[in-house]
Amino acid sequence: MSQAMTDEMPESRGRERFLRVALPLLVAALLLSSCEAAVRYYEIPHYLVPSPSRVFAYLWTDFTSLVPSWLVTLQITFLALLFSVLGGGALALLFAQSPWIERAFLPYAVVLQVTPIVAVAPLIIIYVPSTYVALLLCAWIVAFFPILSNTTIGLHSADHNLVDLFQLYGASRWQTLLHLRLPSALPFFLAGLKVSGGLSLIAAVVAEYVAGTAGTGTGLAYRVLENSYRMNIPGMFACLLLLAFTGVAIFGLTSFISWLLLHRWHDSARARER
Repeated sequence: MSQAMTDEMPESRGRERFLRVALPLLVAALLLSSCEAAVRYYEIPHYLVPSPSRVFAYLWTDFTSLVPSWLVTLQITFLALLFSVLGGGALALLFAQSPWIERAFLPYAVVLQVTPIVAVAPLIIIYVPSTYVALLLCAWIVAFFPILSNTTIGLHSADHNLVDLFQLYGASRWQTLLHLRLPSALPFFLAGLKVSGGLSLIAAVVAEYVAGTAGTGTGLAYRVLENSYRMNIPGMFACLLLLAFTGVAIFGLTSFISWLLLHRWHDSARARER
């Protein structure tokens, strides 16, 4: 590789990183400006479609009143994600160690995954005494399966020739798991983590919405419901804006964790040299 190409690579990567951040922000600015101009030009009443400036003004003035509900949603989301990592990862390890355990329990995990949470949530809220625990359980049911399935596939995807080589050299099951199967499963696990991060937020919002319709006030979904009863459209959009920001932040956090663990050795996270 020539010296000129080596000097150009850091500059090219810096420009790529800048564009990766600047382009979405530019698109967001264009969309918000167009929406603001359309609302003002056609003089649309704010109780039908509020302008972005009115939504941001509401968010600025009433942010402190939204924070407690936002924190509840964040707690449920991240606790559900944490328990999904622990439960899904541990169950995947059991599946990898014993095909009989996998055959016995995997169908029940699939049943939990394919049953719509919006249909199950009312029952859980009725039978579980604590609303907070019920919401956490709803979010966990949705979030744990991607981690379970992805990690199980990753543990099974270790190179069979290397597995035979480990057996040939007398490696124990623990040594094979630690030095071969877990590194093979790590990219799959992190892919499942990205999916579960978004799903835990979605499930938390759905469960909060169901609890809100039953008269139990909890997180941001309840505030959306409450604002809809009052025809406070800017308040609804402000809550949705917070939820969207939370979802983007979770995706960014899980992507950063994935990059942090993979960029030194796995092709999916390493920058390709041009």
